[in-house]
Amino acid sequence: MNLIKYIFPSIILVFCLSACGKKKAEETNIASDVIPVKVIEINQESIGQTIHASGVFTTEDETYLGFKIGGVIQHILVKEGDAIKSGQLLATLNLTEIKAQVQQAQIGLEKAERDFTRAGNLYKDSVATLEQFQNSKSALDLARQQISVLKFNQNYAEIRAVKSGYVLKKFANDEQVVGPGTPILQINGANKDNWVLKVGLSDQDWSSVSLGDRASVTIDTEKEQNFSANVVAKSEGVDPITGTLWVTLKTKGIPSKKIALGIFGKANILPNKKIMAWVVPFDAIIDGNQNQGFVFVTTDGKTAEKRPVKISQIEHGKVLISEGLSGVKGIITSGNAYLNDGSAIKIIR
Repeated sequence: MNLIKYIFPSIILVFCLSACGKKKAEETNIASDVIPVKVIEINQESIGQTIHASGVFTTEDETYLGFKIGGVIQHILVKEGDAIKSGQLLATLNLTEIKAQVQQAQIGLEKAERDFTRAGNLYKDSVATLEQFQNSKSALDLARQQISVLKFNQNYAEIRAVKSGYVLKKFANDEQVVGPGTPILQINGANKDNWVLKVGLSDQDWSSVSLGDRASVTIDTEKEQNFSANVVAKSEGVDPITGTLWVTLKTKGIPSKKIALGIFGKANILPNKKIMAWVVPFDAIIDGNQNQGFVFVTTDGKTAEKRPVKISQIEHGKVLISEGLSGVKGIITSGNAYLNDGSAIKIIR
């Protein structure tokens, strides 16, 4: 009896200690699931975004030249990159066909003149009617107009430079058959202050840019200096080769000796249009992909919620988010690498 008196309390004590240890372990596991995080307050703001783009320099007066009539190209007398002078002969068609047409028209004109003279004499002698005389006059007028058209076309069976400048592109070669108006050469002017920078933009950036928007431009030959520019033109269609839309920037202050056709330039465009966005630290973004990403937010201070967001711009360690944070006041900026949607959190300072 004495032995039972001492053993039974010992057994009860063991069970109590075991239960307490189990409860304490569970509390420890629960505590270990709570992830400490840092949260900052955010508000939607009106932001002026910067669009970064690149392109090449050209001039405002690019011109496509072609023949007025179709035919076989006899000679193209220039190549890409050649300097040209106003009035210089650049290309010619084989004139065999057009010369034959002019000769035929000349013969027809001579016959129409004889018919008109003969009809006039007969009409005076009352042998021909007034209608016959008038018909001969109409035939003569038609013959004169026909030869006038053919001689005009003959003059435009060659291409001459409309201005001094450079040959940018050559689209055809000797002996090639081309149709009326088919581009054969692309040229531009060489005036000192005529340089522009053409940059390609995505459709979203293109829609944000307006004529007159300010920009800054840098070139490889003057890397340490920014030159001011303005948007002077926007393309109205997608470039079939690059799949982008073009914006033309008129530059100011760049020395003409520092620019040549095709020189690469970088531009920072500052659209006048403002966008509504949330500015968050770069560390707040997880699983980013182009203009999409995810962030963790909290509405109750106890649990984390994973939200998809649309990224408008990333600049200087800051991210502009245009969609996905409506109604959110707090965003998690530290500890988010360990979170899942619904994770328990503890906000630390």
